[in-house]
Amino acid sequence: MKIKEVADMLKISQRAIRFYEAKGLIAPSKQADNQYRRFDEEDIWRLQTIIALRESGMPVSEIRTALLDIEAKGNSQLRYLLELQRSVMFTKWVEMQQIIETTDQMIDTLKNDHTLPLDDIYILAEGSRRLREQRTWKDKWGYDRLAGVHDQLVQEDTRKYGDYDEALRLVVKWVSAMRGERGLDIGTGTGNLAGRLIHEGAVMAGVDQSNEMLKECQRKFPEMETKLGNFLALPYLDGKFDFIVSSFALHHLTSGQMLLSIQEMRRVLKPHGRICIADLMIAGEGSTAHEGDEDSVLLPKLIDLLEDSGCITKHVKVNKLLHVVLAVPIR
Repeated sequence: MKIKEVADMLKISQRAIRFYEAKGLIAPSKQADNQYRRFDEEDIWRLQTIIALRESGMPVSEIRTALLDIEAKGNSQLRYLLELQRSVMFTKWVEMQQIIETTDQMIDTLKNDHTLPLDDIYILAEGSRRLREQRTWKDKWGYDRLAGVHDQLVQEDTRKYGDYDEALRLVVKWVSAMRGERGLDIGTGTGNLAGRLIHEGAVMAGVDQSNEMLKECQRKFPEMETKLGNFLALPYLDGKFDFIVSSFALHHLTSGQMLLSIQEMRRVLKPHGRICIADLMIAGEGSTAHEGDEDSVLLPKLIDLLEDSGCITKHVKVNKLLHVVLAVPIR
C-alpha cells in the first residue's frame, strides 16, 4: 500500500507517518525506481500499535523500546509498559485533584472575604507543593530482585516477619469477606494475603510498585487482577472496593505520606467499607518513630489519622511490634 492509502485507512496524516519513520519506529520498503514507500501488513500492524500507544499517552522514546521488546519477548513487556503508563497517569490525576482543591479554596476565600491576600495565596500554594512532594514515590527497596525469594524470606526473617501467618489470619478474620465482595491488597507482593481472601470467596485486586512481585503474584493466583501502583496514587477510580487490606507495607511511608495514603484508601473504598492493616508498629506512650522509619509505624499516629478521617477503629497486638488495625468509615 502507498502512504496515502495507509493514512486514509488508519485516519492519520501522512506527516505523522513520516514522523514515525524518521524516529525509527517504522521502516517501509521503497520502490527502486521512484523511492515511493510501500507498506506491507507488518508495517500497518506497527503503525496501529504506535497509534494505540500514543493514544495512551506513551512517549515516542518508550514506544520504540516497547516495539523492540514485543519482538524479543512477546506481549508481557508491552503489558508492563502500559501498566507503568497507567500508574503515571493516575498519579497525575490525583495531583490534579489536589490542584483543583487548592483553586477551590482560593475561590471560596474570594467569595467570602472579597479579597485574597498574597500571604493566603502563598500558604495555599506552599501546602499544595508540599503535598505534591510527599506524593513522589521512589523505589528505595529493590523489591524486583527479591521477588523470587520473597516467600522464603518471610519464613526465615523472624525479626521482620515473626507471627506472619497469625497476622494474616487475623486480617482475614476481621475483614470477614463475603463471597463476591471486591477487595484491594495494597503492597500485595507475591499475593500471600490476597490469596487467603480469594480462598474465602472474595474477588481480589492487588497493587504493588514492583513488576517482578506482581509477576510472581500472577503465577500463584492467575485469577487475581494486579496493577502497578502505590499507596499514594491507587490506580483505580473512586468507590470500587468493599474492603482494603495491607500487610507489612505501610511502614515504608513517612508520617506525611501516611495521611495521603489514608485519603487514597478512603477514595477507592465504598461507603462503610473496611480497611485492615497488619504491620510493625510502635505502641508505647511517648514513643517516637523516625520520619520514614522502615522498621515501624507509630500506632497512636495511625489510629489518630484513621479516626480523624471519619473511621472507628480497633486494634490488637500480635507480638512486641506486630499489630493489626481495623478501620470502618462512619462518615
